[in-house]
Amino acid sequence: MQTVGTAEQAGLDLVLSEVVGAVRSVDPESVAAAADLIEGGRRVFLFGQGRSGIALRSLAMRLMHLGLAVHVVGDATAPAIGAGDVLVVASGSGTTGSVVRAASVAAGQGADVVAITTAADSPVGRAAARAIVVEAAAKTDHGGTVSAQYSGSLFEQAVMLLGDAVFHTLWQRSGSAAEELWTRHANIE
Repeated sequence: MQTVGTAEQAGLDLVLSEVVGAVRSVDPESVAAAADLIEGGRRVFLFGQGRSGIALRSLAMRLMHLGLAVHVVGDATAPAIGAGDVLVVASGSGTTGSVVRAASVAAGQGADVVAITTAADSPVGRAAARAIVVEAAAKTDHGGTVSAQYSGSLFEQAVMLLGDAVFHTLWQRSGSAAEELWTRHANIE
């Protein structure tokens, strides 16, 4: 069995430092504006690929705990998107084909799009009514200049935390007690 040493501590410190920097790089107004769109939406849809999609599924769960009508794009029970709905997408590069198509379709149907990305002027960023821009490496940035972590790890970590920040903003606005949200927590586990 190996003992934990300075290399492991350095890894923990690196991840923590980079995540703090990435989340602090986000304009708080963009988080508030995204929360406004979600709060005012008829229904909320979420979509991303890979680890970004997994992070958005976590946000979907928390929005459901708030009592919002929430759907994960691609699930068998997700209905058609339309006017008055909101689509939240995440793509580090802003060029992920399926995410770009989803944002385009949603906007074409009259839905508002919230995009979490590293590139505001990417196809996903341009399709969005509101973009949350994160200073993090996209998955194909292997130069280590933005992040020493592998691939898009920093972006994906930031998506998870930004989702929690949006949720927390909405929860505080709602005035609901934690006990009220708990009644919507899964009880078949």
